[in-house]
Order: sequence, then C-alpha cells, then structure tokens
Amino acid sequence: MSGVSEARQQRARMFILGYPFVLISFALVLNFFAFGVQPVEIGLPSTGLLSAFVFSAALLLANHTWLMTATELTRVRFGLHATPEEWEASANAREDVPQVGWQELERHHNAHRNATENTVYFALLAAIFCLVSPPLAACWVWILGFAVGRCGHSWCYLTGRDGLRGLFMSVSLLSLYGLATYLIVAVMMTY
Repeated sequence: MSGVSEARQQRARMFILGYPFVLISFALVLNFFAFGVQPVEIGLPSTGLLSAFVFSAALLLANHTWLMTATELTRVRFGLHATPEEWEASANAREDVPQVGWQELERHHNAHRNATENTVYFALLAAIFCLVSPPLAACWVWILGFAVGRCGHSWCYLTGRDGLRGLFMSVSLLSLYGLATYLIVAVMMTY
C-alpha cells in the first residue's frame, strides 16, 4: 500500500468525481442568473465579442510562446535534445543528464500538453459560441476567463505552485463548462 489511508483515498475519489459536477453547476447558475441564456440566434459576432476572442487568442498565443521558449531553455540548461539526430550530433550523452533535468523537461512537456489539449476544446466551443449571439458579459467572462486561467495554470505548473495551479485549472475548466452549458441550454430553448 502507498501509505495513504483508505479513508483519505476515498475522500480523494469523492472529490475527483464531484469536482466536474460542482463546476458545471456553478457555470449553469452563472449562465442563468448572471448572463441570462437566450435561445440561439445565429448571427455575425459583435465587435465586443470579437474583442474578447482576439484578446483571448493573443493571451493563448503568448502562453504557447512562453511554454515553447521555457521548454527550449530547459533543454539548453541541461544539455537535452529533442531528436535522435540532435543527440547523435552533440557531445552530450543521455546518461550524463542529471535526473532533475529530465524532471524539468517532463514538467515543461506536461504543461505544454495540458495547455494544448484544453485549447482544442476551447477553440471548438468558442467558435460556436461566437455565432449564437450570446450576451457580451458571458463572452468576456467565459472567453477571456479561459485564457487567463490557462496562463495562470502554465505559470504555476512551471514554477511548482501546485495549490494555485489547481485554482487556475478550475478557472479555465469553469470557462469551458460555461461555454458548453450556455450553448446546450440555448439550443434547448430554441426548440
């Protein structure tokens, strides 16, 4: 056994299972009571909505650039390479890289993968969201909230701030659930 009590493992399982439902419920409440979900009305995005989308896209691009640059700087710092050809052409050997170098590279790769996989869902949901004429406040909260959450998550991931990383992850997930629940309810109201 890993040294963690069964009761503690059970509490952790319950938290993990309940966590998405709490965020989804909170997103629904905000959509209904703060933003006012409207039936789908297809139209070109407003200038305000496009502004939120542009600022979010710029933040996400900055986040990607930061993750990419930090990963490459970690490779340089520890003498790591990305491909077998780079290893072969270098004077470095894999076995000479300290364990902390591999751990830091893994941290950067994990942060980058996490950002990428979440951004795929965001792009799909936000693109549809832009076409259904949502309230401007919902646009700014859900669209910009996602980008801010992702930037904060990356910063915390790279600097080892686990507790705060969870908070920023919650912000970005809440934003995804906000987009999704708004769209689902709006479509249901249309029929």
